[in-house]
Amino acid sequence: MDASRPAAPAVGLLAGQGRQAAASRAERKGVAVRGLLWLAVTREPKRPSPEAEGSVERRPRGEPGALQRGPVGRLARDYVVPCLARYGLCVKDAFLGEALGGHILAQVEGLHRGGKFQDGQLVLRRAGPARRIRGDQVAWVEGREPGCRAIGVLMARLDELILQCAGKLGGYEINGRTKAMVACYPGNGLGYVRHVDNPHGDGRCVTCIYYLNRKWESKVHGGLLQIFPEGHPVVANIDPIFDRLLIFWSDQRNPHQVKPAYATRYAITVWYFDAKERARAKEAHQRASAQKEGASSGTGTDSPT
Repeated sequence: MDASRPAAPAVGLLAGQGRQAAASRAERKGVAVRGLLWLAVTREPKRPSPEAEGSVERRPRGEPGALQRGPVGRLARDYVVPCLARYGLCVKDAFLGEALGGHILAQVEGLHRGGKFQDGQLVLRRAGPARRIRGDQVAWVEGREPGCRAIGVLMARLDELILQCAGKLGGYEINGRTKAMVACYPGNGLGYVRHVDNPHGDGRCVTCIYYLNRKWESKVHGGLLQIFPEGHPVVANIDPIFDRLLIFWSDQRNPHQVKPAYATRYAITVWYFDAKERARAKEAHQRASAQKEGASSGTGTDSPT
């Protein structure tokens, strides 16, 4: 799971006030949060990328001034923010509902039938065939293409949720995101080896994955997502069930893997960017490109004078 492109223009930070109050509310709701997370976390001993092509980020829609208003504001304030702060991940079932989730699934299946998926690529070269590392097939979607409008609604809902968390996500300034990576594991026993989405500071700070698999039983179909949260004596076993949303930090805090899947498994992933880290990544890329061009033309700083 890897996507890397320059960030969209920043949407700005919310006022910092209320941060202390949110922490107090999170404490009061700690028991409830733990109970919700327990649905997706199995305690067991801790055991010992998106590497993506063609992704382009867009600006999260809406304005952050609506924080705390309506059900999305409550979800962000009372669940997503405290869960990420405490566990580094959170799971929300029944995120969009049966009707909209069904429309999204139908559109993803249409992309699959139409031959829109290609083998997932690796950004970093590794030894051995790529399919031994990741066995998914992917398509990059903006959400405005014909036959993809319901996917676009999902992206807008994710934008709204993340904007409602503005200023409360570990100090990050969310200012853009990738396209949606629609992924399919075709059920041939392949998965994705343990990896980190953003190991080298490319700007991605939050990973959102929406699952689309009806009547999924991991004991039969495989395809379990396992997260190994840094500093926690747990393995989070996430069943990729229909209409489930998973959110987690994209960096080294959350190594994860997809176990081999033995049935067709669909998921949609969107990564959100931190403005400062993304700007540093862009600058580093530009310097590296300039040095490469200088070396090829014989005018690099390391060339003989």
